[in-house]
Amino acid sequence: MNVLILNGSPRPNGNTSIAIEELVKTFAAQGVDTEVCQIGSKDIRGCIACNKCAELGHCVFNDPVNEIAPKFEAADGLIVASPVYYASANATLIACLDRLFYSTHFDKTMKVGASVVIARRGGCSATFDELNKYFTISGMPIASSTYWNSVHGREKGEAAFDAEGMLTMRRLARNMSFLMKSIALGRETYGLPETEPWQPTHFVRDDLK
Repeated sequence: MNVLILNGSPRPNGNTSIAIEELVKTFAAQGVDTEVCQIGSKDIRGCIACNKCAELGHCVFNDPVNEIAPKFEAADGLIVASPVYYASANATLIACLDRLFYSTHFDKTMKVGASVVIARRGGCSATFDELNKYFTISGMPIASSTYWNSVHGREKGEAAFDAEGMLTMRRLARNMSFLMKSIALGRETYGLPETEPWQPTHFVRDDLK
């Protein structure tokens, strides 16, 4: 089992990293490998909806998104972690996720997803909800803990003193490990859920154009 973790913070040793380190230690105890990609300070532009990825098999912009894509495909789970800015995720992380999910055409069904958010005080729930939408549109089960996956801290290092937040991270890693292992066993026994052809439905009637 292996989990890809995207750190959306521009501060490689900040509070987001403290939350991630707690996850990594707990995953290791569960026999799950992890790889952390620090993308918050990378130069990643947003999607322009050119659809060249359908032709090329990868995003037209050759930046860290194309480097992350094969790691995502090989992973059993994906965690995206972000500090909270104006009750939203880091803009670089969102640009990365928009293009990563749109330009990769491999089947993401039953890869396990989870989001982690870090804030001084507020905005965690909105950011948590924002990040989880990437998973729910892709057939990816979401791993949960016993609280929303949030950690609080402002100054560097303060997250380590959020005892409940650190506990939430450990429970998340254990639950996610169990879920990935269970899905692997289910895949061997039952296979993946049946799929049907996509039926895109639009809400502008042709006869009104």
